[in-house]
Amino acid sequence: MSNGQNRKDILPGAPVKIVLKADQRSGKLTAGVVKDILTKSSFHPHGIKVRLTDGQVGRVKEVNSP
Repeated sequence: MSNGQNRKDILPGAPVKIVLKADQRSGKLTAGVVKDILTKSSFHPHGIKVRLTDGQVGRVKEVNSP
């Protein structure tokens, strides 16, 4: 399991847990499957930003093995 800060660890179709913008204060995680990777850099300290298959956008906190 990865912490979601490295872009190389995240692939489209990967099951992840993200924190949505609205949930940043509470830290509530939302599970889903990556559709698009939105962060261009190879590393981001707060997590790589992704769009899930259901359209939600947030920063990856956990990458689960498929």
